[in-house]
Amino acid sequence: MVRVHIGLGSNLDSPQRQLRDALQAMAGLPNTRLVETSSFYTSDSLLPGQPRYTNAVVALDTELVPLTLLDALQAIESEQGRERGERWGPRTLDLDIITYADRVIDEPRLKVPHYHLHARAFVLYPLAELVDEGFMLADGRSLRALLAACPFVGLEKL
Repeated sequence: MVRVHIGLGSNLDSPQRQLRDALQAMAGLPNTRLVETSSFYTSDSLLPGQPRYTNAVVALDTELVPLTLLDALQAIESEQGRERGERWGPRTLDLDIITYADRVIDEPRLKVPHYHLHARAFVLYPLAELVDEGFMLADGRSLRALLAACPFVGLEKL
């Protein structure tokens, strides 16, 4: 088993329900255990004119290899009505692998740590609820430094 962190986001079709349903689906993944979930937050969309997002981060312990986990998460997204269209567009559910143990992954379908993590307050602050103060990403960046460079702006803890 390895510890992974998954970022969750939704801004369509009852976002809090979408996140709760996704948590339940992730808890049912084979060879996987849901360990802990952050608080829910609301955040502004990356593109103007969209509804606010509801976000969270979950810690999972899993035996699934990275691309198998990615496939399982994308299946959950599809089951909850995710349609892939506009980049950063509105969506029923977005599930991103933020960390995968102490591994750096650079594959065409998967980049871990998540490549925009440093600029995503809606991921960094929920992640900080689940890890210790000295948490280091696999690429050597400290969560503390990322938080210091990414203010808690546009977020509201629910």
